[in-house]
Amino acid sequence: MRTVLTAQDIEKMLRTGEAVPADAILTPSARDALRGRASLLPAKPAAAKAAAKSVEPTVPDHEFRWTPGGDPKTPAEIEAFFNSPEIRVLKERMCDIGRRMWARGYTDGNGGNLTIRVGDNLVLCTPTLISKGFMTPDDIALIDMDGRQLAGSRKRTSEAMTHLGIMRRQPLCKACCHAHPPHATAFAVAKVQPPTCLIPEADIFLGKIAIAPYQTPGSQENADTVGEVGKDNQCVLMANHGVITWGKDIEDAYWKMENADAYCQTIWVASQLGKDLGEGVGGAKAKEFVRIRKMLGMPDNRDGLKECELCDNSEFRPGVACAVTKPADDDPAPDPQIEALVATLTDQILKQLKA
Repeated sequence: MRTVLTAQDIEKMLRTGEAVPADAILTPSARDALRGRASLLPAKPAAAKAAAKSVEPTVPDHEFRWTPGGDPKTPAEIEAFFNSPEIRVLKERMCDIGRRMWARGYTDGNGGNLTIRVGDNLVLCTPTLISKGFMTPDDIALIDMDGRQLAGSRKRTSEAMTHLGIMRRQPLCKACCHAHPPHATAFAVAKVQPPTCLIPEADIFLGKIAIAPYQTPGSQENADTVGEVGKDNQCVLMANHGVITWGKDIEDAYWKMENADAYCQTIWVASQLGKDLGEGVGGAKAKEFVRIRKMLGMPDNRDGLKECELCDNSEFRPGVACAVTKPADDDPAPDPQIEALVATLTDQILKQLKA
């Protein structure tokens, strides 16, 4: 079995001068600790170095792929799977994402939660009543697709049901991130759907941001409501609650959370500049956004819409216009006696002030 090394293990190796085994699995925190420490890395044979030069460049891929029908069944099999090196890596990554959420002010108190699907009927999830900035791998729980806890010493979050509501309806959803980022949550509280076609990155990586009606957090009603909206939208504003995003892995899901809050902040600032945001880049360019999303393997329910429908921001009302309204024609005329009384009182007050 391959060895999993954490940041604590790397720190020990730094003290002793021990080299990292060639087949070791490094957690995200371990990789951070190894930056600039090339001497600790195992030396690669010259032939391997030469072969590496001809390998096609790649991009990171953190998606967890399981064998359909291969879920562990017995308690012993489930426990072994839950404590396997591969799952340990995912637990470390969830803790890393939790720290990043907390550091950016996306969670307060014990707010927010994370999930990763790791089998036909298996999902890793963060526990209830814990700060996402201070989790450890031992805090992570394992549940099934009905929310029953299968492993882990900490009780799972009740809001995992909302994540499962999307996962059951959308097979591409392999991980979810829920948080309360201030700007995107403000749109959720105001029930304002962010406009489209304004910034390419937002349209490409998020698609159209949807709004799900309010339901009690953690309830089956919320799971069903958000699940129906989320199956076709990778970013959902939960009215009067927060934001949930999903992707092929937990890093992907978290990035979308950052994208959503940054976009909502930008739109908020832009809407205060006194200009009509209009249709943005226009429908012709927006079709490119949809094409790129599909090329990246992300679903987009705007596929097939006409150009004039892609950038319809007619419902977006930036800012608030304040003006003194004129009385309506049918408003009653002022009462002369009241007007005279007000004038008398005003004169008396002014005389007292002068005295």
